[in-house]
Amino acid sequence: MEPPHIAVENLSVSYAGVVALSNASLRLNQGTICGLVGMNGAGKSTLFKALMGFVRPSTGTIRINGRSVAQAQRRQSVAYVPQSESVDWDFPLNVTDVVMMGRYGSMGPLRNPRRRDHETVRHSLELVELWDLRRRQIGQLSGGQRKRAFLARALVQGASVLLLDEPFNGVDVRTEKLMAQLFMAFRRERRTLLISTHDMDHVTGFCDQVVLINKTVLAYGETSEVFTRENLALTFGGCVLDQPQKRPEPQRGSRVADHGEGWS
Repeated sequence: MEPPHIAVENLSVSYAGVVALSNASLRLNQGTICGLVGMNGAGKSTLFKALMGFVRPSTGTIRINGRSVAQAQRRQSVAYVPQSESVDWDFPLNVTDVVMMGRYGSMGPLRNPRRRDHETVRHSLELVELWDLRRRQIGQLSGGQRKRAFLARALVQGASVLLLDEPFNGVDVRTEKLMAQLFMAFRRERRTLLISTHDMDHVTGFCDQVVLINKTVLAYGETSEVFTRENLALTFGGCVLDQPQKRPEPQRGSRVADHGEGWS
């Protein structure tokens, strides 16, 4: 039996003594599209940073494909697509240059691209429908095109786990539809996607599972079971939201945190 793609157990993270995430636990298996839902400041970015090894947990463990975060990083098993990039948009880099950066971990110290690197970059650019714009300076792309370029940069790593922070924020309709189609294809390839989003329609539309977070993981599991009025009220600080339409035919059970006592 293969290990889950993501396994987080009792994870806590603090910044300068302030707790950002406390005793968070979740498991995501292969071929899962999982929405990550919570208010701003609820710990979504902290969870992503911990999964990428950008912050050191104060307690708890993280395993990616059964390995430590450091081992997973060396194997390029996990890729991150941030909500926005700190980029000098006037710097003379074209789209191909940006996407090729995702291959740096597979190159030698001189970072000389080989034939396989060029082929991988071309394939990813074709997937995100940017091959015809490959020579365009990155700052000349639209917002949606930039999002697709940075998704392509993550794809060339060949990661089995993709972490996406608000991938649909500020994109055009064409990009939104294309990315949704790609995410479905990645699921068929048995990749695991953890997608931070504020758009409930995206969660109910194509996410198999959902993680509800508010300084800890409040609940996770099948979208049809976890996305309840009561759970959403807990997630959004007591605000009672309209209950999203449930997806039919749940495949896995949900798990709701019983803080301090494991899972109920």
